[in-house]
Amino acid sequence: MRMRLLTPGPVELHPRARLALARPQLHHRTEEARAILMEVRAQMRRAFATEGEVVAMTASGSGAMEAALAGLFRPGERVYVPVAGKFSERWAEIAEAWGLEVYRRDYPWGHALIEAEVARDLEGKPIAGALLTHSETSTGVLHPLPALVRAIRGCCPEALVVVDAVTSLFVAPFALDAWGADAAVTGSQKGLMLPPGLSFVALGPRALARLAPRGYYTNLAAELAKQRRGEAAFTPAIQLVAAAREVLEVLLNDLEGHLQQKQRANDTLYELGLDAGLKPVPEVRSPATAAFYLPPSLSYAALKDAFLRRGAVIAGGQGPLKGRIFRLSLMGYFDEAGEAWAFETVREVFAEVF
Repeated sequence: MRMRLLTPGPVELHPRARLALARPQLHHRTEEARAILMEVRAQMRRAFATEGEVVAMTASGSGAMEAALAGLFRPGERVYVPVAGKFSERWAEIAEAWGLEVYRRDYPWGHALIEAEVARDLEGKPIAGALLTHSETSTGVLHPLPALVRAIRGCCPEALVVVDAVTSLFVAPFALDAWGADAAVTGSQKGLMLPPGLSFVALGPRALARLAPRGYYTNLAAELAKQRRGEAAFTPAIQLVAAAREVLEVLLNDLEGHLQQKQRANDTLYELGLDAGLKPVPEVRSPATAAFYLPPSLSYAALKDAFLRRGAVIAGGQGPLKGRIFRLSLMGYFDEAGEAWAFETVREVFAEVF
């Protein structure tokens, strides 16, 4: 039985990605590879909506997060991190590992940050940067990024705003420059509908001015210098880059329609959960993930097994929500028939266990 992924990463692959990955291995030191990398970087600038630069990295989204912090901040500089989930917590952990002074503010998991809270946190507290999570996959929350950036700009106009857009890019609207953010990261195994192993760092004008050569493999400044010529500082995941070009061609042709489809699909998952009497986790729902609290009478293991018997993989909770919630996602590739199968599978499982 083929297992389909109803998980918020890895996700079901786009057919164009599958075809691209079936082609013969491309050598990265060829003119063809250089042209592909340059084209993908241009496509990703459109996706992030920035006039700046985009650097491709052979790493997961976490690697891109680390590279961004290493290149943009010096040890000892103070960064603000509002933590309301596993991945905002990861920002704080990476920053601490790089020797930054972390001004951490903890909020309830499932809570959507608001502009006034951020402004209150930062009043009279100068910072070099703020590390934000747009779509918090661990809870299903979509934070109001434009409002949060406004609050930071109002209190600390010189601070760089760096955004985890790992599960928001290609799933929810995103505009780096227009929203006033300075840098953002994403990964291939989410809305881009590719296998894991490729990530991207977008750098707006202020981030480019601050970028410094730090680290070795995560040295964004050195990598950017190479990629401006179509090269890479280290052996890149060139097959994934080539697959990204194919998928991006489709996505960017009608990105608004694609985002609307993802929103509708996630809304339907929530409708199915509410019909089954389940309580959603997030206050403000990201279109990337539907997260529900488990009833006290049902274990996550039992629910997971019920889905596995029908050929579907789901995700559980993380951190303090482990064993308390479950998560479903149609962030990956699902055509009309695939969506119908997914919704019917969810409906059947909910009727069986709840």
